[in-house]
Amino acid sequence: RYRLLKAECLAYLGRCDEALDIAVSVMKLDSTSADAIYVRGLCLFYTDNLEKGILHFERALQLDPDHQKSKEMRSKCKLLKEMKENGNMLFKSGRYREAHVIYTDALKIDEHNKDINSKLLYNRALVNTRIGSLREAVADCTRVLELKAQYLKALLLRARCHNDLEKFEESVADYETALQLEKTPEIKRLLRDAKFALKKSKRKDYYKILGVSRNATEDEVKKAYRKKAMVHHPDRHTSSSAEVRKDEELKFKEVGEAYAILSDAQKKSRYDNGHDIEDQMQADFDPNQMFRSFFQFSGGRNSSFNFEY
Repeated sequence: RYRLLKAECLAYLGRCDEALDIAVSVMKLDSTSADAIYVRGLCLFYTDNLEKGILHFERALQLDPDHQKSKEMRSKCKLLKEMKENGNMLFKSGRYREAHVIYTDALKIDEHNKDINSKLLYNRALVNTRIGSLREAVADCTRVLELKAQYLKALLLRARCHNDLEKFEESVADYETALQLEKTPEIKRLLRDAKFALKKSKRKDYYKILGVSRNATEDEVKKAYRKKAMVHHPDRHTSSSAEVRKDEELKFKEVGEAYAILSDAQKKSRYDNGHDIEDQMQADFDPNQMFRSFFQFSGGRNSSFNFEY
């Protein structure tokens, strides 16, 4: 009896192989031991074999109708199986918020069941991606990986969510870990794409600098440059502090760089495709020359253009 109590404790601790060895050794001596069959049922339950677990608890109850632990575990097993199946059905039918409720309730049934809870958390993470709750999806995937560090699908899902949240360094880190677990062409491609996205994120965003969309027309780019250049031109800030003048000079230069790239079809194409176009900009790029050239050949204005304060 003490051996079976030890086996039961081992099962609760997740050491199901050791627990199963004890239960099997007892059953070789007494095949009608309800306690031993109960322990086998526990091991099946904690390794996500719910149907077989139910059968073992029912067998234990046939041998001992008053076996209270088997009654409780049979009820828990049936409830968890039903909720898991309902959640999956709701997810497949696109009823994501209802599925989220079911998975959340199912997670409360047995906090010790790492195998099932990791799957429930992963499924809830998928639901969260469908309803736009990406941060919650990341949190669920993190909990999965705390339970099972090598849960590859959770690692890949978290990497994708990090990418969608523009947390590119975290995305790269997850894909690198995933590649260590499984070296497939697909994961290699995902890692390569994530590294490329990280590289792009560290470049200057010339669209943002000019305040235009990525599909802005040539005229829209020109208008944006005209407006931004007038705002940041050093002549507007001669009476400002040295710190402000320095900041405005930098912005004026960036506006000129942005226009130089986005107004040139070839440079724009290379920039959009992620090439380091900034490296091709001359170190001595003169934003004032860009400004003078623009107003000389734009709408009849000339280099003697004066601001209206």
